[in-house]
Formats: sequence, structure tokens, C-alpha cells
Amino acid sequence: MQSTKVIHVVSCHAEGEVGDVIVGGVLPPPGETLWDQRNWIAQDNTLRNFVLNEPRGGVFRHVNLLVPPKHPDAQAAWIIMEPEDTPPMSGSNSICVATVLLDTGIIAMEEPVTEMTLEAPGGLVHVRAHCANGKAERIEVENLPSFAGLLGVPLEVEGFGTILVDTAFGGDSFIVVDPDTLGLTLDADHAQTLAQLGVKITNAANEQLVFHHPTQPDWQHHSFCLFAGALTRDASGLRAQSVVSIQPGKLDRSPTGTAVSARMALLHAKGDMQVGDRLTGVSIIGSEFHGEILGTTRVGDVPAIRPQISGRGWVTGTHQHMLDPSDPWPQGYRIADTWPRYK
Repeated sequence: MQSTKVIHVVSCHAEGEVGDVIVGGVLPPPGETLWDQRNWIAQDNTLRNFVLNEPRGGVFRHVNLLVPPKHPDAQAAWIIMEPEDTPPMSGSNSICVATVLLDTGIIAMEEPVTEMTLEAPGGLVHVRAHCANGKAERIEVENLPSFAGLLGVPLEVEGFGTILVDTAFGGDSFIVVDPDTLGLTLDADHAQTLAQLGVKITNAANEQLVFHHPTQPDWQHHSFCLFAGALTRDASGLRAQSVVSIQPGKLDRSPTGTAVSARMALLHAKGDMQVGDRLTGVSIIGSEFHGEILGTTRVGDVPAIRPQISGRGWVTGTHQHMLDPSDPWPQGYRIADTWPRYK
């Protein structure tokens, strides 16, 4: 057996969404900051293609690269590789990374609670992991400050005419739509329709609108479409389906932590949530992330909230990805039968 590289991976999922973690075999990319390293990974594409493309990956997979932190307060750092993007932050991936760090012993576990500060490309996130019997059972993440963008603006979408949308940042950038106004049903039987329409809405937003982040001026696009289901209230607070379409056309199996954060920011901006209020996001497979507004802050000159999300992660295996020097597809491949090319 010959191989020109061996990449060590711990596979994990958070409430259904795959977030594998590279724990060895890859040197940290060049860059003075984690954002610089993120940019290098995104532009180089060699590692992204190797782990995300077939035959090793697939459109359902996210992969996270552990790197030494740049910030002195962080115990670990990571760069997120999604199918079509390399984002500032991800809720499900932060839960996977925290779970892998603790369950594999990379960071020593303390029961009943282990506290960590991790560094994402977009900034520091604080983690409280509730642990028992050597397992990280639930991960609480204080996400990046999140804020509302545009409220109730018109967007032209082919086949639907003019619809009203919101935009928000929850660690990544969202175009947010009310599925009821579009006659959509948020269930697994309609997953392909939702994934395809979500890409169409996201692409329309990127053609007609500009996302504005006050402190990261190079982040000007909308990454995802959030189909924000109807709100209900129970003893724990607000509750709603949270179904997110990810480029190039797949649905998040988890409720999407950045989407729950973005929606809390919108609800706070509209006066429908206050500090201390909670929102449970329910995914397309019925899994849950629990969100809470911890406080308020500012991002540049924009009012923002301090969101917390919590969910569970599970390690599913370990892998050693290799590259035979005779393999004619060293970067892998993407075929439209399983890798969507929606427009």
C-alpha cells in the first residue's frame, strides 16, 4: 500500500449534521490570523477538494481542520470547510469540534462541566460542555455576536414574483423567508424542493442585495436561505422549525446554530425576544438546538445580541484518508447526480 499523504479524521455529527474533524496529517495553513488562514484554505482548495469531493467526501459532509489558536485566550482553533464555502463560524461544526476535542482527550475533560474558549475564523466562542462518564453529552456555545440586517425588503424570485425577506448574521449570513407565504411544507418529503428553492432565493439575494458586515468588509454575500417556520410558545419559550438550504443545494440535517442565532437577532430587533428569552429550533429530521439571548452588544456601529446555542454531538468513527500516487483523481470529483448544481 502506497500513499503520498495520510490525513487523520475523527467523524462526528451534531444533531444529524456531519462535521468531521481533521486531527492530524495537515500542517496549519499560512497566515497571521485565523481569518488569513481561512482565506488561504478557501483560495487554495487542495484540502477542501481532497476531503469534500468524492470518493472521500460528499455534499452532505462538512470537515473541520484543527489548527493552533492565534488568540492567547483560546485552547484550540479550527477552520470550517462546507461544501461551497469556508465560513466565519458554524454552530453544528462548533459542537462537533468541541465533542471531538473532549471525547478523544485532546483537551482534558472535567466532569460535570468543562469550559473552553475556542477560536473560529470569525472570532472567539466560549464553550460549556456538560460531561458525564467520559462523554461530552451536551455542548453550549456562546456564538459570535449576531445582528439583524435588512427587514422586510422585496426580492424578485423566479416563479414566485416579489417576496419579502429579512437578512441577518448569526455567525454566517442568511436570507430569511416565511415558508407559509410561499406555500411550502417543511418536512423531509419536500427536502429536494426546499433545497433547490433555497439556492434560488440565496442566488437572487446575492444578485439584488449586498450583505453588510460592519467589521468584516470582505464578507458581502448571503450564504444560506433560512426557511423560518411559524413560532409557537411552550413552557421553555419560543419554538419553530429551522430549515436551512446550503449551497449548492442540500438541507442542513441539524437546526443550524447560526440560523437559530440569526433568527433570535431578528426577533430581538423586532421586539419579539428579550434578553433571557429562549428559542428552540427544530430541524428537518426533528432534532433540536436550544437558543438563548444572553445579552446585548454591538458589532461596529450595529446593535447585536450575544446568542447561546446548545446541542449534542456524537463521534461516529475514525478514518485515515490516503492518496495512492497512481490515483488519476487526486482532487476527487463532483457529479451532478449527487452534487447539486442548482441555479
